[in-house]
Amino acid sequence: MYLPQLNSHSLTFPDPRDANEDGIVAWGGDLNPSRLIRAYQNGIFPWYSQQDPILWWSTDPRLIMELDDFKLSRSLRKSIKKFTYSFNTNFKEVMQYCATTQRKGQQGSWINDELTESFEVLHGMGVAHSVESYDVKGKLVGGLYGLVIGKVFCGESMFAHKSDASKAAYAILVRHLKDWGYDFIDCQVPTEHLKSLGAKEVAREYFLMRLEKVNMDKIEHDWKINSLLLE
Repeated sequence: MYLPQLNSHSLTFPDPRDANEDGIVAWGGDLNPSRLIRAYQNGIFPWYSQQDPILWWSTDPRLIMELDDFKLSRSLRKSIKKFTYSFNTNFKEVMQYCATTQRKGQQGSWINDELTESFEVLHGMGVAHSVESYDVKGKLVGGLYGLVIGKVFCGESMFAHKSDASKAAYAILVRHLKDWGYDFIDCQVPTEHLKSLGAKEVAREYFLMRLEKVNMDKIEHDWKINSLLLE
């Protein structure tokens, strides 16, 4: 199947419904922050190896987390009490740790310098955010980052240097997103790890319909806070 190449002078994307059987919508272009925002507004995200051209994806099925479906197990509830948390305090460090975390079956990382620089700009714009977990000594030991499109949090990656540190940060994020009035989390590619926390696979058409309903809404709240423990 022919894959369209993006025009570097235009932010226009092909219809994500026209993605190939693997879920690839297009290739090329750049990681300009404005292009990234446009991509996520259309349910498209970049994902590629260092040696490859930029690939833009819209997978089918899509993995999403309905906030009410998050599974807070008894063991995770106990683990949450081992850490303290913050939002947007160590965004760059979270991205760097996510980039260097080795995952089963994965060679290298798609989080390269260009992507990191673009997300740092998005962070400065108030679009990209991080959640951090700290141990009793105040050391950063886990976290995650992503970006907000309307009432959707688009999760990008997470890391843990101590058991449950990233899952605990995720639980803190879910709790606050519910309190702030968000609709769901876009988890992008299906993984057993996120499914175990309550994420579910949905058809791309359903995901795009949900995204279209809420991606222009704006929620006003302060991400620069320290989080209380879950009750």
